[in-house]
Amino acid sequence: MKIAIGSDHAGYTYKQEIIVHLRKAGHEVTDFGTDSTASVDYPKFIRPVAEAVAAGEYERGIVLGGSGNGEAIAANRVKGVRCGLCWNLESARLTRLHNDANVLSIGERMMDSNTALAVVDVFLTTAFEGGRHLSRIRQLDE
Repeated sequence: MKIAIGSDHAGYTYKQEIIVHLRKAGHEVTDFGTDSTASVDYPKFIRPVAEAVAAGEYERGIVLGGSGNGEAIAANRVKGVRCGLCWNLESARLTRLHNDANVLSIGERMMDSNTALAVVDVFLTTAFEGGRHLSRIRQLDE
């Protein structure tokens, strides 16, 4: 799978761990930055991830920050992006299953790194169930 990933300074450490994890699993990963824990303005790194996913250049995106809230909001401002803020395995499963989310937002300060990696795995392996949810999702993309 082609995956775009980006973070602010507060999500940088987990971003680096997730990149290694994804590449070991055979995914193609492009890092949109940031490149350190030095303070940055997160939309500069999150919006390009969202735009690349919306353009169809990547199948999924992952954005990270301290809480993940700002990153999810920034990503969701891009038409065609459905970014779910996930904090555990069930939220990751449901954002794919019911919402067909194409971008995942994670807060590094909200969970340990093993949970973050497990959330990523669930997000990438859960299929959208379609059905009754499909019309709502299509409305969001219009």
